[in-house]
Amino acid sequence: MKRTVAAFAVLAALAPPALAAPKNPADVDGARIVAADREPGNWMSHGRTYDEQRYSPLKRIDDGNVGKLGLAWTYKLDVDRGVESTAIVVDGVMYTTGAQSIVYALDARNGKLLWRYDPQVPGENLTQGCCDTVNRGVAVWKGKVYVGTFDGRLVALDARSGTPVWTVDTVENRKKSYTITGAPRIVKGKVLIGNGGAEFGVRGYVTAYDAETGKQAWRFYTVPGDPNDPPEDKAMEIALKTWSGRGWLDWGGGGTVWDSMAYDPQLNLLYIGTGNGSPWNHKFRSDGKGDNLFLSSIVALDADTGEYAWHYQTTPADQWDYTATQHIVLADLNIDGQPRKVLMQAPKNGFFYVIDRTNGKLISAKNFVPINWATHVDPATGRPVLTPDADYLSGPKVVVPSFLGAHNWQPMSFNPKTGYVYLPGQESMAGLQAQEKPLFIPHKAVVNLGVEVPDLPEDPKVEAQIRSAWKGRLIAWDPVKQAPAWTHEYAAPWNGGTLSTAGNLVFQGTADGRAVAYAADSGKQLWQARVNSGSMAGPVTYEVDGVQYVTFMAGWGGAFPLVTGPLSLSARVQPEARIVTFRLGASGKLPPAKKAVVALPPLQKITASQDELKQARTMFNGFCGSCHGLNAVSGGVLPDLRYMTPARHEQYVAVLSGAKLNRGMPSFASVLQAKDMELIRQYIVKRSHDLQEQLKLLPAGTAAN
Repeated sequence: MKRTVAAFAVLAALAPPALAAPKNPADVDGARIVAADREPGNWMSHGRTYDEQRYSPLKRIDDGNVGKLGLAWTYKLDVDRGVESTAIVVDGVMYTTGAQSIVYALDARNGKLLWRYDPQVPGENLTQGCCDTVNRGVAVWKGKVYVGTFDGRLVALDARSGTPVWTVDTVENRKKSYTITGAPRIVKGKVLIGNGGAEFGVRGYVTAYDAETGKQAWRFYTVPGDPNDPPEDKAMEIALKTWSGRGWLDWGGGGTVWDSMAYDPQLNLLYIGTGNGSPWNHKFRSDGKGDNLFLSSIVALDADTGEYAWHYQTTPADQWDYTATQHIVLADLNIDGQPRKVLMQAPKNGFFYVIDRTNGKLISAKNFVPINWATHVDPATGRPVLTPDADYLSGPKVVVPSFLGAHNWQPMSFNPKTGYVYLPGQESMAGLQAQEKPLFIPHKAVVNLGVEVPDLPEDPKVEAQIRSAWKGRLIAWDPVKQAPAWTHEYAAPWNGGTLSTAGNLVFQGTADGRAVAYAADSGKQLWQARVNSGSMAGPVTYEVDGVQYVTFMAGWGGAFPLVTGPLSLSARVQPEARIVTFRLGASGKLPPAKKAVVALPPLQKITASQDELKQARTMFNGFCGSCHGLNAVSGGVLPDLRYMTPARHEQYVAVLSGAKLNRGMPSFASVLQAKDMELIRQYIVKRSHDLQEQLKLLPAGTAAN
C-alpha cells in the first residue's frame, strides 16, 4: 500500500500544467473530466472525476492552517427542506440545487446570484416521493446545465442564462409515482438519469439521452416486465429466471436507480447501483422465491449501448430495503501484491465491498458497523450468509441495520495518499413484521410495503433509549485490510457526505449543524464551524483567483427526520436551507439559526375509546407517519400535528381528502373512509393531550420548543 501511495505522488508531480479556462460557461466535455487533475480548482462532475473519489488535489488549505477557516459567503435557498446537492464549480461559477429541484448559478467567489431556474414541480407531484422533495445536483456539458426534476423530467438549461433548451419526460407510466432525486451524469455526450419510487410501486430503469437534443439513446430496465411478453434484452432474460409468480407486476418490482453511478473510460463501463424491491415483502413480490435480479445490485453496462456486462447482487431477494444505490467509488489498489482495478461500495446492508470492476468478481467484504441479518459474505459464492434473526416472514424481528441503512446516500470519499475511504456510517435498528395479506396494492402517493408499520412505543423514556442507540459514525476505512483506521462517533445518524484533500484533510457536515475538518491520516479534529442546520450533502472544494474555498450545503430533511421523526430529535436543528462557503482568513457571520417556537393549542375533546385509539395509532403511523413522524412526533421538516389549531381541526377532513394537493399534501380519499379519518384525528388529539401532559400542562398559548 505504501508503494501504491508513493506512485500516486509521483504521478501527481508529473501531471501536465493546468489548462486555460474556456471563455464560455460550463464548457465541459469528457476529455476535460478525464483530465480533471490538470485543473484541480474546478469541480466539474458529481464526484469531481468519473471515478467518483471525491478527492481534491488542492492543498492551500491543509492540516496546518485549516483552523483559520472563516465564513467567506452564504446564500439562502428558497425552500427550507432537505438539501442534498453536490455543488458543481466550473471556471468560477457554482451550479447547485435546493429542494423542489430549483437550480442556482452563483459567482463562486462571493455567492452573488447569476441566475435561478425553478422547474415549477406541481404540488400534487411533491407528495409522490418517499423521502422529501430533495435533489442531489446538476451535471454540466458543453454550455448546458442538466437537472432531473422531482416530477420526473430531465431539463437542459443554457449555462449562461438558465433558460430551458430542451425538456424530456423520463416517466414511462404516469399512473405511477416516479420521481427523480439523483444527479445526472454525462458520459460520451449522453445524459444518464435514473428514477425513484420503489416504495410506491414502480419499475426501475436508467436512461441515456443525447446531451444536445434530448433524444433517448437507450434504456436499461433493472427488473423484468410481463413474463408473457418477450424480454427487452439479454439482461431481462437473465433476470426473469430469478422471479416467481406475477405479483411484482402489480407492485412494480422496484430496483430503482435513484442515486449512484460511476464510469471507467478505459473499460467504457458505466456502473449503476439499484434499489430495493417493491414491496419489501418477498412473498407478495415473488412468492418468496428467487434472488430477484437486479434488485440491490451493482450492474456494469456498456456506456455506448446500455448493454449488460456483469452484475454483483449485494442482497439477494432483498426484503429489508437494503439498497445498493449508495455511492460507488473506483480506484486502483495493490491487493496481495497485485494491482487491481476495483469498485468499492458500502451499501445499506452494512458490508463494505471491494469488487473487481473488470468482471464483477468479489475480492473482499466485511461489515463496517454491527449487523444481525447476516454473519458474513461467503468469499466463494459472494453471497451473504443469512441468520434467522432477520427473517421477519416467520415472525416479528428486530433487524440491524434498519431500513435507513448502515450507510445511506451520503457520499463517501477515497484519499489515494492515505489509502482510506471516509465513510459516513450509522447504527440503527427496526422492528419488522410481515403483513398476513396485502392491505392494498401501492398506488400514486400511497405507500404499502407488505410489512406492518414499525412499532415505536409512545413512552418518552423508551423513545429516548431507542434514540440513544441510533448513532452516527465517521469511519476511515482501509479497503485493503477491510478494517477501520479510525472512527468518530456522533450523537445522531444522518451526517453528511465526505470530502478528502491533498492537504491531509477530511471535511464533513453533521446532523447537528456543524462543518468539521479532520486530519485524514490520524482522524484528529482540527476545525469546526456552525452552518445553522443539518448538513447532509457532500462538501466540495474549489479555487478561484488563487483562493481555495470549501462549500457545505446545509438544510435538514430527508428520510430520517421525516419517517423516524422522534428518533431524529437528537440532532436538534431546524430545516434552514443555505449554501455556506469558507476560506482562510475570512470573518463573515451567519445570521442566527432559525428556532422552532410553536404555541400550544387549546385541547380538543377525546371521544374515541382506548381500543379505537390503538387502531387509530396504527393507521396514523401507516398513512401519516412517513411524513409527520411516527406517533405524531415530527422531526421538524413538516408540521407537528400535535400543535393543530381549532381551525386546522375544522379543515382536517377536507385536507385529507385532497384540499391541499397543490401544496404537497396527498389525498387519502381513495383508501380512507370518513370514519377512519375521524379516528386518525382522534389519535392526533390524544397525542396533543400527551404532549401537554409531558410539558406539565402548560396553559394554552404558552410557547414551547
